[in-house]
Amino acid sequence: MRFSLLGYSALTAVLIAGSAQANGFSRGTADTDILYDDGNFTFRAGAIYVTPSHKLESTPTAAPNPAIEGHNYLENYIIPTGAVKFGFTENLACAGTFTTPYGANSSYDSFYGPSGKLLEEFTVAEFGATCAVFLPVGPGRLAILGGAFIESFDYTLEAEPLLLGGAPLSVDLDSRAYGWRAGIGYEIPEYAFRAELMYRSGTTHDATGSGVFIHPVFGPVPLSADGNGELPQSVELKLQSGIAPGWLAFGSVKWTDWSVNETLDLSVSNPAVGTIDSLNQYYWDDSWTITAGVGHAFTEKVSGSVLLQWDQGVSTGFDLRGDKWMVAAGASFKDSLGGELRLGAGAVHLASVDIDDPTAINAGASADSGWAGIFSASYKVKW
Repeated sequence: MRFSLLGYSALTAVLIAGSAQANGFSRGTADTDILYDDGNFTFRAGAIYVTPSHKLESTPTAAPNPAIEGHNYLENYIIPTGAVKFGFTENLACAGTFTTPYGANSSYDSFYGPSGKLLEEFTVAEFGATCAVFLPVGPGRLAILGGAFIESFDYTLEAEPLLLGGAPLSVDLDSRAYGWRAGIGYEIPEYAFRAELMYRSGTTHDATGSGVFIHPVFGPVPLSADGNGELPQSVELKLQSGIAPGWLAFGSVKWTDWSVNETLDLSVSNPAVGTIDSLNQYYWDDSWTITAGVGHAFTEKVSGSVLLQWDQGVSTGFDLRGDKWMVAAGASFKDSLGGELRLGAGAVHLASVDIDDPTAINAGASADSGWAGIFSASYKVKW
């Protein structure tokens, strides 16, 4: 039964594509699956390209701007992924990983809302180290996983706030935070069976930086800036099993604690202009992401998989993050040099959503249903 030929080859490609447009601010996922690879050394690197389209149907009642109605406010982005695994003994392996687990990037041709946003972008880069201890249990092996990571947070805002009479304002912030992950897994390689439960801790970012306000009389005014916000903890259960010669089924359920993300508080100050406080309102719900799919080994060197994913919307009437549905596919090609190329692609349907809480700063804004395209590629070598 050729389950081992398929393993996590095309499956990894399609799951990586599937994680790239999950809800809230979710983007990439650390490639800790590399710990299960056999051999003493494995290296995998790749990238995911996401091109979303979610057009504004209406703008905030407190600051209407018909010029941006029908405008796609979401920017394209790239998620880098990289992992290197060292097998120290048959029962101990460690991996270093890199990805961007969170991010957001919005831009507008003209001001959006009372805050007058023109561009708002942030990216969180994660550098992690995770180890696995393997213990023989029954016909397979038990894996006990644990590790830590450091997050680097970078934020940029360009705006023309109504509070400042529409004068240009720009802000840059950065910070660092630390977290940890732990999990348990069990696999029977002969049958391509694997079950894993993984926890990732949340983080708190207290960012500092600077800004510039273009005063209509005095010109550029330097500002000091600071901001703070929460990023969530999560728990994910992943399963896969062979179901027939050359075939396997897989699925996952992930809970993310997005309710910790209530506001992003931002403050800029200068003795000449005083202090200006601003915030983004979220007040999100927790979210569930459910994935199911099937994979098949076509030949000794070629395999493929497809999946369907539902991602629960987190919006409670304060922003534009609704439900998402994805269909994705992946393929794996093993070459004569011992390497493996993995390709994945997906299409995501973005539900229409309204900011309809009367206390929301941007109440009255709405977005039509939209789409996102996702493309991923990675290459692995091991020995």
